[in-house]
Amino acid sequence: MIKEKISTDRVFHYFREISKIPRCSKKEELISQYLYDWAKSKQLEVIKDKQKNIIIFKEASKGYENAPAIILQGHMDMVCEKNADKVHDFERDPISLVYKNDFIYADGTTLGADNGIAVAMILAILESNSLEHPAIEALITTDEETGMTGVANLDGSMLKGRIMINLDSGEEGTFLAGCAGGGRLNFSTDIEYMDGQFENAFKLVVKGLKGGHSGAEIHLDRGNANKILGRLLHNIVDLVELVEIGGGSADNAIPREAYALIKTNNQDEIRKKIQDLLLELKNEYKFSDPEIDIKIEAIDSKHTKVFTQKLFEQYLNLINLVPSGPLKITNEIDLVILSNNPGVLKIVDKKLRLTCAPRSSIASSLEDFVAKMEQLGSVTGFKLEKSAFYPGWEYAKDSLIRDICLGAYKAIFGKEAEVKAVHAGLECGFIMEKIPGLDAISLGPNMYNLHSPDEHLSISSTERTYELLNEIIRRIK
Repeated sequence: MIKEKISTDRVFHYFREISKIPRCSKKEELISQYLYDWAKSKQLEVIKDKQKNIIIFKEASKGYENAPAIILQGHMDMVCEKNADKVHDFERDPISLVYKNDFIYADGTTLGADNGIAVAMILAILESNSLEHPAIEALITTDEETGMTGVANLDGSMLKGRIMINLDSGEEGTFLAGCAGGGRLNFSTDIEYMDGQFENAFKLVVKGLKGGHSGAEIHLDRGNANKILGRLLHNIVDLVELVEIGGGSADNAIPREAYALIKTNNQDEIRKKIQDLLLELKNEYKFSDPEIDIKIEAIDSKHTKVFTQKLFEQYLNLINLVPSGPLKITNEIDLVILSNNPGVLKIVDKKLRLTCAPRSSIASSLEDFVAKMEQLGSVTGFKLEKSAFYPGWEYAKDSLIRDICLGAYKAIFGKEAEVKAVHAGLECGFIMEKIPGLDAISLGPNMYNLHSPDEHLSISSTERTYELLNEIIRRIK
């Protein structure tokens, strides 16, 4: 029998509290300490490991002493992106929450509902004195968004539960039971300069793109600003010299903006080519990115050095040949099974660097893609380094927690839930490697435009999801 409607006041209370705390990936010191101190204040056993991962333990309630322990899992870090005109210091400033009807947005930045709402729900569950539950092990990890180093270095022996509910999903009514693996590919080459011949300096900016999550939204044909800028520069390569270039701010976010500083004496011809290309792009992206734009503005520049022509051509070869977007799709379950996102282009330590985030649910396809990218690096003159690769999560034929979730959903909402695998990467693969025999599921409320400043969270969906989570936990006996 389903009990009365569950209050989500404490969920949203903790989401507001979490939003005040800086927590960009790899900079989770403050949020990790907050969670540790919170657990201590509630007299709960807590562990903070060397990676700043947090594990909080709560004993089973009366009548559940013999029930199997469960792991509630989410991550504390967030993707830190903002609009170009937004003044915000992610290392100091709180996220400003904006309420619009049923949704919570941030003010010009990413919201951090991915995965802050999971942390908020976990804290509310741990705090509750009314929920009947088995022993709970709350695992809240670091650095999920930029390499999963927190979970990769987790000591799995600290966890006794063999049932896990991951809360890093963003589609209500859908239970995830499998995900892609992936990693990072870093192309780099030394920057070589020469004396420039042109007099006038300009800044080119590709902007107005929607961006989004490079896994969950890669199939939506959204424009990649780094690729579009490469296409533009290829069209005008004989008319300009390249001074500086950059684009994107997170390798697992589809880049929304990219720029190049150029020198030229052919500005009128360049403006005409930009307008011609923009007309083409407006047509190509009229459904996915109708606000796409390319700006050119004159700037004062004291740069006398520009990229050598060889380096300029190397860059163009790489950016225009590197694959982007969905690369392989299975029609059987309508799922992208191989993709690549050329996410961040920047100059670091006198090197030009392009970081890509490939993903695949088939290990051999990912290995083959990486091998081809090594070839691409070789022929374009870029060194390739591989890092932060993580395993996929293979769909299980039989799953107790999946059956419990489906039963609870139907009991509450009177309809069937969907079960599927996703192209996005989740930490479940790593955790299942560390805990043999782990039975896992992933769920969460409706969230939209993750990893972009248009990220928003449904309030009503969060309420329903929290009610569902409570019921699932009650049924694990």
